[in-house]
This record gives sequence, C-alpha cells and structure tokens, in this order.
Amino acid sequence: MQKETVYDHYCSETTMSGSPLLLMAGADVVEEQRARWERKRSRTAKELLETEHKYLEQLDLVITFFVTILKAKGTLKPAVMETIFGPLESIYSASQVLSLHLERGNLGLGLENFCQKLELYGHYAENLEQANKTLKEQLRKNKSFRRFKKLQETRPQFQGKKLEDLLPLPLQRLQQYKHFLRDLLENTSPDSAEYQKLTKTVKSASEVSQWVQDIVRKRENSLQLLRVQKLLKGRKTQLLTAGRWYIREGWLLVVPSKGKELKRRMFFLFSDIFVATKPCHPLHLLNSNKFACTAVYPLHQCEVDKVFGHTQSQGGLLSVSILGSSIRGSGLQSKSLAVSAAAGLRRQVVTMVNAKSSSFLGDVGCLFSLWCVPS
Repeated sequence: MQKETVYDHYCSETTMSGSPLLLMAGADVVEEQRARWERKRSRTAKELLETEHKYLEQLDLVITFFVTILKAKGTLKPAVMETIFGPLESIYSASQVLSLHLERGNLGLGLENFCQKLELYGHYAENLEQANKTLKEQLRKNKSFRRFKKLQETRPQFQGKKLEDLLPLPLQRLQQYKHFLRDLLENTSPDSAEYQKLTKTVKSASEVSQWVQDIVRKRENSLQLLRVQKLLKGRKTQLLTAGRWYIREGWLLVVPSKGKELKRRMFFLFSDIFVATKPCHPLHLLNSNKFACTAVYPLHQCEVDKVFGHTQSQGGLLSVSILGSSIRGSGLQSKSLAVSAAAGLRRQVVTMVNAKSSSFLGDVGCLFSLWCVPS
C-alpha cells in the first residue's frame, strides 16, 4: 500500500511539473526528425549516384566513339575538335571522380572536390553555340567526318541518339545537380561536419547555374532579334543592336486621326523601341510573308495615356504620344498613335506602366506591356 502511494505521488509530481516527461518527449521528437532527415538524405544520395552513372554512360559515348577515335584518326583538326567538344573531357573526368566518391560513401569530400570543377560547365555553355555552328559547318564541308558521324551513330549503344542530342547533356545535368544538392542540404543537420561543405557546393552550383541561364537568355534574345529582322522588308530598320532586348509582339488595330476604318498592324516591342509594321501584299513574289516597317517609336520619347478599357476579355484603347521625332523621321512630331482592341482577337491585354526610371528598361520614359493572341 505504501509503495502504491509513493508511486502515485511520483507520477503526480512528474505530470504536474512536466520536466522529465517533456524532456523525454522532446528527445524523441528530435531523434525522429534526425531519422527522417537521414532517410531522405540517403534516398537523395542514392538517386544522385544512380543518375550520375547514367550521365557518365552517355558522356562515355561521345568521349569513346567520337573524341578518342577522331584524335587518333586525325579526321578533324585539333582547333576544330576543341571548338566542337570544348571541355567535355574534363567534365567527364570530374564526374568519374565524383562517382567514385559517392560509391565509397564519401559524399562530403566528393562534393567538395567537385565544387572546384563546376566552372567547367559555365565555359561549356559559353562554347556550345559556336560548337553547334562548327559541327554543322564540318558536316557540310568535310565528307569524311560526315560519313564517320553517321557510322558511329548507328552503333547500338547510341539507341538512335545523335551527337547533337548528346552535346547539351552537361547543361541539363547542371540543373539536376542544383536540385540534388539543395535536397541534400535541406536534409543534413546543421551540426553535421558535411553541412558547411554542402552549403559551399550549393552556392557554387547556383552561381554557375545562373551564369548558364544568362548565357542561354542572351542567346535566345539574339535569335528573337534575328527572327524579327528577317520578317522585316528591306534593310532600313536595323534591329540587331547591342543591349536591345526583345519583349513581345502582337496584332493591334490603329485608330486613324480622321474617321476612317481601323487599320490592323503588327507591333514589335523591344526594350528601347516600339516598332509598327504592316503586312506586305500577299501576292508579292519575295515579301509575301514579311512586314513593312511604318514607324519606329523610341520609348524614351513616348508618353502613354489610357483612354478606356484594358480588360482581359475586351481589350481597350490607349494613346501613345511621340514627344520627339521618330528614329525614321516620319513626321510623327506632336502626333499621337491610338491603339484599340481588335474585334478579331480571342484575348487581348494592353497594360501601361508609367516609370521615369525602370530597372528593366533602363532610363526610359515608360514601359509598355502588350499581349495579343489571334483568333
């Protein structure tokens, strides 16, 4: 009876104070969280190793059946080889070393060493556009290389893939590295010896990834500028200017100053200019699919006024006033251009943002944002 009283008294006190029971519960929660982290971390490390093996297998196709044999045969000059394949051999070697560390369970050391090799991916991205151009040129001019490439790609190891499909692999793998590394960091205890190494590696991967994204973005912008330039009739309007960024394009209706019919025009918006064009005659032998430039409006000389509307369903009317003369000197001084919603559009959004200094467009007077989807 006395034992029960003492036991009951002890349980009552521990329940009221909460200290021993709460400490035990807290310790269990911490251990459970650490166990979850470790399980997720192990799964991520395993997936990283498995995908690294597949990545190496694909790189090995290029190194073994192209780089090594081409060097031995001398089919391509060394300078041409360097242009086409860039630092691919160094990237392959770095991945081999990383794979060995992962197989041995040396995750922290392996990633720390690999971190020093990530810049190779940035240099590879810078070279890729020229690599593709040189590859196409060699396929056109070098008959021996053309035959060699075709023969190698018929090997069963390639499984129908071409050299052009394999060259972008390092840039695709870089994005995968970034996600794997972040997952590993999120599931590693801050008290762990590997946490600081992972933090450094994640930072390096993010910086190189941003470097590559900037390269890709600039390349895509150059292609857009070139595409629009080819759409314009003649060579009077030069769009290929350093620092110019393509934003978007769309069909709009122009409201004439005198009550005539609305005129359907194609507009191209860039970071510094707003280009108005009209389609060439559909029966023209050379320019049936092109546009004739009617005006170029410098954004820093424009003022935009909302007249009405601008809803997603019905569009609206805005007025673009040219404060100075246009680049082409088309007599646009003190005139205004009114752009209305086109009845034949399924959806049209016209928005205007007044900004005397815009971080996106630089030091310009205003920012246009146009989006048109033809019916």
